[in-house]
Amino acid sequence: MDIERLAGHLDDARRHGREVERLTLEAPELDLPQAYRVMDAGIALRIAHGERVIGLKMGLTSEAKRKQMSLGAPIYGVLTDAMVVRGTFHLGGTLHPKIEPEIAFRFGRGLPRAADRSGVLAACTGVGPALEILDSRYRDFKYFSLPDVVADNASSSHVVLPERWLDVEGRDLSRVELVMSIDGTPRQRATGAAISGDPVLSVVQLCALLEERGQSLPPGSVVLAGAATVAEPLAAGMKVELDAGWLGSVSVRVEP
Repeated sequence: MDIERLAGHLDDARRHGREVERLTLEAPELDLPQAYRVMDAGIALRIAHGERVIGLKMGLTSEAKRKQMSLGAPIYGVLTDAMVVRGTFHLGGTLHPKIEPEIAFRFGRGLPRAADRSGVLAACTGVGPALEILDSRYRDFKYFSLPDVVADNASSSHVVLPERWLDVEGRDLSRVELVMSIDGTPRQRATGAAISGDPVLSVVQLCALLEERGQSLPPGSVVLAGAATVAEPLAAGMKVELDAGWLGSVSVRVEP
């Protein structure tokens, strides 16, 4: 398995905004551990081009999302500073952009590999609403395997982070209502419980996934806990807003 070549193939497609066939058509033996190595190699290429890793994102944490993608297990991807969107998202260079509502965590210190719920809460320095913009290099953005998704950095493209971070102490994130509206019309609605039963447990799952790979969450990381609903396709001219009750709100305008 030529991990570096596969990573370069996907990175070239990302940078030039072009579709490619899913990797498992060429390399049907690609398994999940190898796919994470392809992801790592792809992130290394982004770092070589000047990007900086700022955190991680969970994927496929809600039943709705797993059904939408016909995939069955949580995965994770990597966030870099170049992926952060403020105010306006430009569609140029994207292929199949979609957006979904999330809850974001910020950690001042790292988390041990075997972190539990209390450990996650103790290390958390803030929570807030977030919007993740997905995209995929794969043709049609459907009908691909878990290794294909992971190799492509779990389809993560960009992220709108909270404008302010709030203390989570004493709050139940599973009861937060998330309402994602497009041009003022609510399109998706769910509670935090749609994210792994509790968004905090999604971070616990992330630590377990990292532990399987001999890794842990670095200090200063931002973590997206995973989508609470299915993703909505994006088009130029849209304004997307996420209202998360006491957590606050975030929004983004979509331009060509």
